[in-house]
Amino acid sequence: MTKWVYTFGDGAAEGRAGDRNLLGGKGANLAEMCSLGLPVPPGFTITTEACNWYYANGNNHPAELAGEVKAALAEVGRIAGRRFGDPENLLLVSVRSGARASMPGMMDTVLNLGLNDVTVEALAKDSGDARFAYDSYRRFIQMYSDVVLGLDHEVFEEILEDEKGRLGYELDTEFSAKDWQGVIALYKAKVEEELEKPFPQDPDEQLWGAIGAVFSSWMNARAITYRRLQDIPESWGTAVNVQAMVFGNMGETSATGVAFTRNPSTGEKALYGEFLVNAQGEDVVAGIRTPQNITEKARIAAGSDKPSLQKLMPEAFASFVKICERLEKHYRDMQDLEFTIERGKLWMLQTRSGKRTAKAALKIAVDMANEGLISQKEAVARIDPASLDQLLHPTIDPKAERDVIGVGLPASPGAATGEIVFSSAEAEDAKKAGRKAILVRVETSPEDIHGMHASEGILTTRGGMTSHAAVVARGMGKPCVSGAGTLRVDYRAGTLVAMGHTLKKGDIVTIDGGTGQVLKGAVAMLQPELSGDFAAIMEWADKSRRMKVRANAETPADARMARSFGAEGIGLCRTEHMFFDGDRIIAMREMILADNENGRRAALDKLLPMQRSDFVELFEIMAGLPVTIRLLDPPLHEFLPRTEKEFEEVAAVLKVPAEKLRHRTEALHEFNPMLGHRGCRLAISYPEIAEMQARAIFQAAVEAAEKTGKPVVPEIMVPLVGLKTELDFVKARIDAVAAEVMKESGTTIDYLTGTMIELPRAAIRAHVIAESAEFFSFGTNDLTQTTFGISRDDAAMFLESYRQKGIIDKDPFVSIDVDGVGELVRIAADKGRATRPGIKLGICGEHGGDPASIHFCEGVGLDYVSCSPFRVPIARLAAAQAAVGKG
Repeated sequence: MTKWVYTFGDGAAEGRAGDRNLLGGKGANLAEMCSLGLPVPPGFTITTEACNWYYANGNNHPAELAGEVKAALAEVGRIAGRRFGDPENLLLVSVRSGARASMPGMMDTVLNLGLNDVTVEALAKDSGDARFAYDSYRRFIQMYSDVVLGLDHEVFEEILEDEKGRLGYELDTEFSAKDWQGVIALYKAKVEEELEKPFPQDPDEQLWGAIGAVFSSWMNARAITYRRLQDIPESWGTAVNVQAMVFGNMGETSATGVAFTRNPSTGEKALYGEFLVNAQGEDVVAGIRTPQNITEKARIAAGSDKPSLQKLMPEAFASFVKICERLEKHYRDMQDLEFTIERGKLWMLQTRSGKRTAKAALKIAVDMANEGLISQKEAVARIDPASLDQLLHPTIDPKAERDVIGVGLPASPGAATGEIVFSSAEAEDAKKAGRKAILVRVETSPEDIHGMHASEGILTTRGGMTSHAAVVARGMGKPCVSGAGTLRVDYRAGTLVAMGHTLKKGDIVTIDGGTGQVLKGAVAMLQPELSGDFAAIMEWADKSRRMKVRANAETPADARMARSFGAEGIGLCRTEHMFFDGDRIIAMREMILADNENGRRAALDKLLPMQRSDFVELFEIMAGLPVTIRLLDPPLHEFLPRTEKEFEEVAAVLKVPAEKLRHRTEALHEFNPMLGHRGCRLAISYPEIAEMQARAIFQAAVEAAEKTGKPVVPEIMVPLVGLKTELDFVKARIDAVAAEVMKESGTTIDYLTGTMIELPRAAIRAHVIAESAEFFSFGTNDLTQTTFGISRDDAAMFLESYRQKGIIDKDPFVSIDVDGVGELVRIAADKGRATRPGIKLGICGEHGGDPASIHFCEGVGLDYVSCSPFRVPIARLAAAQAAVGKG
């Protein structure tokens, strides 16, 4: 038979810390503290399974639950020497939620439960303090009415403020017992007026109302939102903790507070927290009164004239310090604690691993490893890889004021301030003039690459987390807010309209790529620090890591940044990004407009030295590390103008009729270019393009090897292959050019030719393709598009609603779809190895920087992941955690 209730108290408990899935984090840790002999008020936990049963059965409780609760309540009374509902010997309880993952402030709590018109008098008599008793009763009515009866607490706050005004009081503590009795009468009258029934007086009815409310709060709007943001499954449910009340509002020798065993902002090894005298726990977090510092050191640092707990209650403070030290050592992690002091006696109400900033997490993990509390591997495992984003980019100072004028998607982390520009040309002009710019576009295209390079950050009103703007910005390490749909961009008028503000070109804005916020004006920033604890964790991570980590990079700046972050080569050099600058786009357009092969080759001859110099620099920076270069991938129309104005300007530069340019653009138009004439299909239609690129690569390899004295082994990647015959056609051209360059230079060039697996057919036929391909790189951006049949640029419009409706758990463009796309990767890897046992396997899509996807890659046994330069440390850490977890 299922057991629904677990008791704890008097040094014994039916559960332990390891039972968090069943008892929730709070219940499991209360049981653990109790078993450790710490002063914990007795209580019991109703399991998360009961919560799930509640929702699966029309919001009803299991039949056995009532009996188990009654027995547990009697046991709590026995330990406390009191009885629930007994006015002669009164036991009051608190009812709190407690999911297995901490969800601070998201769900509901009821304190002082069991009070009514009769028992409040018993509490007054028992405590010898009528004011305290009636204060507790008014708190209970307010909290219970809000949480259980659905009457907004603001209703009661208005009554309380009116009474303060009438009585001439400023603080709640000025109310006498008689004053509180008057407030209680007003509260009860309001409940009856609003709900057409009196406030419940039966303690049992109150208890079951509160239990039901805690279960119901698992599905309240804020809890649902928090779970979605934190990836907490709905199926986990919440436990309910019912515990004997202890009172921090029982006079000047009583207090309540919260504390961390180390500073959660900096990681400093020092007790950090706040408390209030003569208060209950909700007062500390509600902000109604200004809390006091726990330690003298903190009080002095804060410049407070209110005494610390250390000074005010030295005995309770000494006991608390010892308990903090014991719990941190026991859990081997920084603890977040709640406590109450009732007439000088300390009671522990909660402990849990505390939330902390990324900076604090690194310091705490490194310090604890150096203290011998945890191992280096455990220290590495403690850091959330995604949190490193906070450390790799400038961030907005937490103390700075924010004038938010819009919110979009946090597409690329970091923050940037600059003047608004609406075009790439304006961004370049601003940079040349030494001014910082934020490029504001409806959406970006490959033609905006140079403007994105020139700007401090990118803001778009359309597009998702994997849109062009987002992907390129992450690759460049620039902040990006995408899909800010409430903003309106008018290119013609040169304005950005946001929440009633009309901003013009040149006006200053700040974007926060970590939150998606768009802010008016300049905001104070904090610069990243990548030494010390960060370097230690990275060093320890690299000891555990199996997979190599490369970077997606095509500019010298990207490549240098990648090396500084520890990249072990380039896993994807997108050559098309090299064609959009200055003279290159002109030569590229000449090539596209040429009427025959000779005309195309003449234009390509202009591009050859430019490509060669690019590759030489990349090879030199990587100094013998592998560099994978992808041949031209996007459809040709992306290099041509779009607007009438652009047609006229380009025609003038190229000295061709605008009409010819327009006709060529129309001829290249495709209804779905992502599934059209691109990738290897271009190399087959126009082999001279692939030949020029191959020549540039091989000539650069020879030149870079001579300069650095280190051998260069380029990996040439043919994109969008679905047929072995496609790869064979292009590979034959690459091999022929290699032979020519080796003959011309008198040197031997080692190189690999492989393909990007980004089509389902390629994955299924990988055993055949591997006969020709010497490596596979999984292009999971396109593989996800072609597997699902959805566009990454448009999917943001509906994928979020899919997630909210439970149809998908995660955006498949952000984290790999293990069951579908992942299965294709696994199939291709297995089939490729079957044909070519030593085949090199990597991943270079956006998933290469996603921790969950990296864990999948470790499971498949890929040789490396490749990601944007600023995600290299994240990938190094995630790869280490995946290897340790696998081991």
